[in-house]
Amino acid sequence: MKRPFSMLHAALAAVPLLRAACGEPWPATGIDPRNPAKLAIGEEVYMEHCADCHGARLEGQPEWWRRRADGRLPAPPHDATGHTWHHSDDVLFAMVHDGMVPPLAPEGYESDMPAYGEILSDDEIRAVLAYIQSHWPEEIREARRKALGTR
Repeated sequence: MKRPFSMLHAALAAVPLLRAACGEPWPATGIDPRNPAKLAIGEEVYMEHCADCHGARLEGQPEWWRRRADGRLPAPPHDATGHTWHHSDDVLFAMVHDGMVPPLAPEGYESDMPAYGEILSDDEIRAVLAYIQSHWPEEIREARRKALGTR
């Protein structure tokens, strides 16, 4: 009898890819959305951990700018229609790693954005951010470089 392909088998199959892609460390600062192996990891991690809220096409939740009845904001898009590209790499990293807590949000702010620092490695977070940035059109990337002084 043929055994089903489990999540454990999938994870073990991905280990060589992760080692190959993450063998070269990320720069201490900045996210480079041009490494195909790391973009593949970023896409996989995004689909597993982010897409349920931020959308499989980075489109965010409907009316993401309007507070819900509970006072919280829906998940914003990460494509060019949202405001993600206005934030520096360091701020984006902190939002994913630590969640929406001070100084990223006001004291007492309640958000559905969890902290992923205990769930994902720093390289996985950077890979997700690289995946997101790889979807921004060049004019957005250029405007961001000018505004933030990034590469």
